[in-house]
Formats: sequence, C-alpha cells, structure tokens
Amino acid sequence: MAGSIRSYSGFQGKKAVILGSGLGSLPDQFENKTIIPYEKVPGYPKPSVKGHSGEFVVGTLNGEEILAAKGRFHYYEGFDFSEITLPIRLLHELGISFVIITNSAGSLRKDYHPGTLMAMNGHLDCTFIEGPELPTINKKPRFYNSEILALAKKCSLETGVQIKEGVYCWTLGPAYETPDEVKFIQNLGGDAVGMSTVPEIKMAGELGISSLGISCLTNYAAGITKNSLSHDEVIETADKVKNQFSKLVAKILIEEDTN
Repeated sequence: MAGSIRSYSGFQGKKAVILGSGLGSLPDQFENKTIIPYEKVPGYPKPSVKGHSGEFVVGTLNGEEILAAKGRFHYYEGFDFSEITLPIRLLHELGISFVIITNSAGSLRKDYHPGTLMAMNGHLDCTFIEGPELPTINKKPRFYNSEILALAKKCSLETGVQIKEGVYCWTLGPAYETPDEVKFIQNLGGDAVGMSTVPEIKMAGELGISSLGISCLTNYAAGITKNSLSHDEVIETADKVKNQFSKLVAKILIEEDTN
C-alpha cells in the first residue's frame, strides 16, 4: 500500500493528518496536489459514512510535504480493529513521524459549545470491548504528549483560533448515546464523545508515531439540551468552522518539528 502511495505521488514526507466527518477542507490549502482515491490503493477499504470522501491528498504546506487522509473507518461500519487501525500502520510504513488525528464529536460540557475545537489530552474507552470493567482515563505520555499539546496552544494564540483541552470518550455507535449514558460518561470525567479516533491514537503510540487528537465539537450530547441529534447537524457545524479548523491544523503541521 505504501508503494502505491509513493508510485502515484512520490511522497517522502514525515507528517500526515486524518480528517474526520465534514473536516476534509484542509487539503484545499495544499500546493502541488495529487489526489489518490482509496480504491486505487490495493487492499485499502472505502468508508461509507457521509462526510468521509475516501481519498488521500498529497501536497505541500509552506514547502513541506503533507499526506491527508480524507475519511476513516468505524466499527459500526463492519470493520474490525485491524481495518480501523490500517491507516496508522500505512503511515508507519510510509515513514510518518507525526500525525494529527481529527474527528467530529459531541460536547459533554455546556461551556464547550458547538463549534469548539478540543485538543485531546486523554481518552476513555467506553466501548467495553475488552470487558465489563469501568473505563479509566488514559493519559499515557506516548499517547498524549505535553509538548505537542503546548504546541497546539501556541499555534492557537498565533492564529487567533481558540482551542480547548479535554478527555475524548470512544463509544461503538452508530446510535447516539442516550441521556443516561451521557450522564454516566460525564461522571467518569469525559468532555466529548464520539465513535472513532481512540484505536488510531493507541496504534500511533504503539508504533512510535507522535500524534495529536483534535475534536470539532459539532453538537451537544443527548440530554444536555432539548435538541434532537442528527448526522446532518454534525456536517453543518463542521462546515461552519472548517476555515478556522484548517487554519489551526495547518499551523500545527507547519510548526511541528519532527526531527
């Protein structure tokens, strides 16, 4: 698979970004772009969720090569753990040393309003795949590097794009959480909830790839307000903040020193 990416684009860069639901506008800033649909990479799956276009975009930002993956895979689509983490293993094969992993998520805090960008400083695995025990907040340094979080704050100040920090909670989906489930996750210490990203963060850490998780909080989770939830709302909110999101992510990619 890495050979296919290189044969189409000649990619030799060290940085990448995985773009979640409705967050695919960042490559609009790339120069010298090459677009590689996922189906052109032998053995690579194709996502089925709205807002995930399913293509790699290789280009340059400030003269530096970047690989963007527009779209990811979820358990609820029928993919297994090896398929969900395949993008990270591909990045490792390509020699990537830093990746920003993004998602759209529901806010568990009233002061983190829709449109807020949140840097992940920990996660909760609320899938209970590995057993019925209560999840605990995971803030291992190999997953959540304090220097990278400090860089995100620095880039936030320099761009004027505000970013918060918080704990991301991973659930299986595809149904949104009930109000009672939301209260349960809040009591565990969660700040945002979504259906992806944690497997990728963990795999990146295991393979020695530095990573930063960024959530675009597109809605309040169930029960926090009286509004009903829909994927269309997720896409609409992500679209409203796409310019600010892209501005911040681009700045972090440019400023990160992978040497």
